[in-house]
Amino acid sequence: LIRCHQNLLMGSIRFGIAINFPLRRFLAAIYLLLIHHCSAQEGECTMSFFDQIQTRSESINSLLCVGLDPHQKELPADQWAASEESRCEAAFQFCKRIIDATAEHTVCYKPNAAFFEALGTKLGNLTLRRVIDAIPDDIPVLLDVKRGDIGSTAAAYAEACYDEKDGLNAGGVTLSPLMGWDSVSPFITGKYADKGAFILCKTSNPGSNDILALSLQQQTVFEKIAGLANEWSSSAASESPTSSTTPRLGLVVGATDPLALSKARKAAGSKLWILAPGVGAQGGDLDAACRAGLNDEGTGMLIPVSRGISRASDPGAEAMKLKEGINAARKAVLEQRGEKRKQPGDSIAPYQKEFLEFSLKEGVLKFGSFVLKSGRTSPYFFNAGLFSSGSALHKLGKAYAAAIMSSKELVDEDGNVTFDVVFGPAYKGISLGALVCSALYSDFGVETGFAYNRKEAKDHGEGGILVGSSMAKKRVLVVDDVITAGTAIRESHTLLQKIEATPVGVAIALDRAEKRSLEDPLSAVQAVARDLEIPVVSIVALPQLQEYLKLSSEYDEDVLKLVSEYRSKYGV
Repeated sequence: LIRCHQNLLMGSIRFGIAINFPLRRFLAAIYLLLIHHCSAQEGECTMSFFDQIQTRSESINSLLCVGLDPHQKELPADQWAASEESRCEAAFQFCKRIIDATAEHTVCYKPNAAFFEALGTKLGNLTLRRVIDAIPDDIPVLLDVKRGDIGSTAAAYAEACYDEKDGLNAGGVTLSPLMGWDSVSPFITGKYADKGAFILCKTSNPGSNDILALSLQQQTVFEKIAGLANEWSSSAASESPTSSTTPRLGLVVGATDPLALSKARKAAGSKLWILAPGVGAQGGDLDAACRAGLNDEGTGMLIPVSRGISRASDPGAEAMKLKEGINAARKAVLEQRGEKRKQPGDSIAPYQKEFLEFSLKEGVLKFGSFVLKSGRTSPYFFNAGLFSSGSALHKLGKAYAAAIMSSKELVDEDGNVTFDVVFGPAYKGISLGALVCSALYSDFGVETGFAYNRKEAKDHGEGGILVGSSMAKKRVLVVDDVITAGTAIRESHTLLQKIEATPVGVAIALDRAEKRSLEDPLSAVQAVARDLEIPVVSIVALPQLQEYLKLSSEYDEDVLKLVSEYRSKYGV
């Protein structure tokens, strides 16, 4: 019965939300009740640590993990100085206050053993056990100990962390994997086969680059660790089979490095959970972390927060705010991924709607009557040169990045971009290329090179007309604002071929999607794509502009009529 409910619950998550969210929450709650009933009746049927994480996450719709860190600075100075008993009581009350306030919002609690050990040799660990016992039974406990040893030492550590009678009774732990499978096995096999561990993969501190970011033959150390987590989970399942098919290992990957987070997710696959510290006090960007680390179902990642909650005047309200913020980021990621999967057409994606709105606000896009260089009278006009403030340029870069990452032509089936360098042709393309390069990294964790050209060759310094990342024998994406006749793009294409670079596409802000003449059925964009045999991707095109007007209440029917008539007459 338990397995039936679990399969139904997990199936509803993975295969298209056929079961609505309130019912999934109900199923998750029933699942927990069945587990508790079975445990009480038989004494032998328990849910694995990561099954508990998954089920708890679904039942409360949260990815929040609350840290319990009774640091000296968090406790009253007089109680800390008085005695070990006084310190330990203050630490317990500190943690109990957080637990009582945040229980309805957190997937699991993460007490850090070091802060309890620092309370005193006599009562420190007893206080930690007291705190763990105060956590409700249906909330998993992840003990942050970062152990890393082998043989009997590792086995002793595991018993100290897990034993219900004389140990700490935790459900899972954090481990250092650098001594290999031998240092991990005792924590997830044998009598602890239902336990789980998050292994350190790419931590949030800058110094992690000293070792974890070192390059091996085809990957970094942290990518190798991410792959090993899957291998070791399979080894544990073979050595100590249980009813659960959920991997027994997760990864610790800092939210402060979205690129590493994205690479770790790719190396680990979609089933492993990632603990992503660094949001808040360490400066990690929540939106970027979610884009990089969430799996296809919008789960598989826990966001741990300690000080942001413990130092809040109302920890419960702060936990709810964090949970809602994480859920908003999850929703945005899933919507963006959903738009990417849609068939092309006149529909308008959220990033396109936002782009049109701020283009109108900045005066870049205007409706009216405008005589173009071609002699046509257009009902709209677009001047990218008016993106002239910090906020506008920031949003412009994000829109380009979203369009690129939503493109089937510039992103392969594995989610990797098909180019190595972003090239901005002088002059407008220079700033645009820099914005795109920066936004790809900050929003999607995509690292590329950036280069541009000068109109006039420089005869001193580095010389030449090309500046920035080398493009020789590399795949290059050209970025510009619009394509009118295609002259600048064709010149860039010729320049790139001369240096043995491979142009793989063009990204522009607006595609007017109109015929070059009434006798020529192709647009300037289509002609470039045909002649150069490369795709051209735009943030928006005339069809999206028309769709925006259909949905907007700010513009009357006359504006929509004029744009529709223009598209009907000149549109491709």
